[in-house]
Amino acid sequence: MTSLNEESLPIVERKLLKQIRSTTAEHNLNNVTRTKAYLDFYKQQPEIHWAFLGHMVSRNGGWNMTDLKGEFLTRLLSKKERDTFFAFLERGNWLIFQDAFPQFLLYQESLKWNKPFFHLFPYLNISTFMETIWNNFWKSHDTYVLTMGLVINEQSYLEKRVIQNPQYKKEVLDTFEFKLHELFSFNQILFPYGNKKLAGQTLQQFGSLNERILLGKRLYSILFKERDFLNDVYQWAFQHPHTGSRKDYWPHIFNNVNEGIPGFSYQLRLKSCQLRKGARKLYSPSLENVWKNVTHREAEKGDWFEDWQIADYLKDDQESYNGEIKNEYCKTLERLELAALAKKAISILD
Repeated sequence: MTSLNEESLPIVERKLLKQIRSTTAEHNLNNVTRTKAYLDFYKQQPEIHWAFLGHMVSRNGGWNMTDLKGEFLTRLLSKKERDTFFAFLERGNWLIFQDAFPQFLLYQESLKWNKPFFHLFPYLNISTFMETIWNNFWKSHDTYVLTMGLVINEQSYLEKRVIQNPQYKKEVLDTFEFKLHELFSFNQILFPYGNKKLAGQTLQQFGSLNERILLGKRLYSILFKERDFLNDVYQWAFQHPHTGSRKDYWPHIFNNVNEGIPGFSYQLRLKSCQLRKGARKLYSPSLENVWKNVTHREAEKGDWFEDWQIADYLKDDQESYNGEIKNEYCKTLERLELAALAKKAISILD
């Protein structure tokens, strides 16, 4: 991006930028505060669909973070591996929020003043791609194009800063891809609703920008194509504040208190997505009890946008997806449990 002189802006706009940076930083402390901020914004501006999609995906990010301190992954991964993977997840979660949330705040200010402030995006290191998308939304109110624009933007923003980052590529993606790709639950995005029901999708290749954008399109289709389903998920989210524990959606299987007895060998507890008779619940802690807030280095500068062909993703393919994921997720949990049991058996033999 070209060098910008903020001092040349009118004082009202300079104050606005300062206020937006401060408000964003205030909510960008950890996954729980970010996830809540997305939902709070969506309550105020339900026309910004990505805010709710982002809220639900961010919930999954929090569950992935606490899994690293939970029942199975503490047995399957070393402390160094778990700390490294947390740093990877946390950096991505932090980066997306500090890019997306200022856009939302500027939109709110635009509504308040009844004029668009999107020309201020470059001063917040937001891509020129999104300046065009928001200006289009201001005139057309096309929620689909705005949502897809945000999906494209956030995943492209992550691509160079996290996915292609040499350190994360070596220490996380190349190392963990094999362990976590199909066996573990990191690639499953869950939308809880109703009474213990789940919908969602599975990401096949986390390292692929194309696959992540297509996943965003599928998730949006599942969440927003049917008003009744959207209302069900929204009601669930509203009634269950995000803690990072999987107890939030399945309290019959997970507990944020560790019911395990130290020194006792692990016993199989799951069968067909139910606890076996007399079995203790699986440990899934609250995020703020197991991970400290991270002080992040400043986001890397630069605009990811180089080629307008990426705008092809803005087209609505009109496809519908049923979102059935419960059986697949149940199998994931059972594979995780067997892997944890096998790891314990192998370590005993060693």
